[in-house]
Amino acid sequence: MNTSDFPKIDKRAFAVVSLDESEEKQYWHAKTPRERLEALELMRQIIYGYDPATT
Repeated sequence: MNTSDFPKIDKRAFAVVSLDESEEKQYWHAKTPRERLEALELMRQIIYGYDPATT
């Protein structure tokens, strides 16, 4: 997986809100455990990088 495989993120669009004030909590509760883990893994790879030699 190359860096170009990751989705582009608009870093200018940012807001800090409580989970009680957003629809994000409902969004993630509607996802299956597998979908949540896949999203978590994607975020981990974006934050820490992905090196197939160390997997």
